Amino acid sequence: MEIRFDGKRALVTGAGKGIGRGIAIALAKCGASVTAVTRSQADLDSLKAEIPSVETICLDIHDWNKTEKLLSPLSAFDLLVNSAGVSSAESCLEISPEAYDDVMMINHRASLQIIKIVAKKMIEKGQGGSIVNLSSIASLQGLKNHAVYASTKGALDSYTKVAALEFAQHKIRVNCVNPTVVLTPMAKKFWEQSETRDSMLARIPLGRFLEVEDVVNPVLFLLSDKSAMINGITLPIDGGALAALV
Repeated sequence: MEIRFDGKRALVTGAGKGIGRGIAIALAKCGASVTAVTRSQADLDSLKAEIPSVETICLDIHDWNKTEKLLSPLSAFDLLVNSAGVSSAESCLEISPEAYDDVMMINHRASLQIIKIVAKKMIEKGQGGSIVNLSSIASLQGLKNHAVYASTKGALDSYTKVAALEFAQHKIRVNCVNPTVVLTPMAKKFWEQSETRDSMLARIPLGRFLEVEDVVNPVLFLLSDKSAMINGITLPIDGGALAALV
């Protein structure tokens, strides 16, 4: 099943590293005109060297006003992937207002703002569109010591369903993907040495963590017309972890 995005404009946040970078590269290879957003100019330069056709915007989406200033003037997009995110590790008894504000602003508030900006232009254009939010298995399955992170992803899941309902009349679909541990270069360093590695792997019936492409491919499917009647879902990419819950 070939997926192509020729003639489509795509915006990808968190495109400098890991999953977001993989999605941006894959979209470009599938014919999309990609605009990549991340806060590191060095990462954008590296991405541009790899995929010269990619447009780049250096932006810290934590900043509401700057995000509005840089993204609002852009022409309409057909596709949006909210991949930017940060993690945090604190228990329910260790939550601080600083951690809550930082993680919630990136993982939830920024996605809402960017969807608002992009969806308005999609509606004006009148040709529909597809939006995919990068959530986490942590929103669907308890994960100790991730109180704030899991909360932000649960909020993103709920917002996705609301947006899917509101935008459906404009032929704009909104979905989430919810991966388990993804072995990005940064994650590999942590999970190879983590004391919790074996216990986390034991929760995955297929017996391995995800590679970046394991997330990229479902995202491409949800962005494409191959998933034309899929709207408002949270799609676990977890090797069967949720199926194993009793």
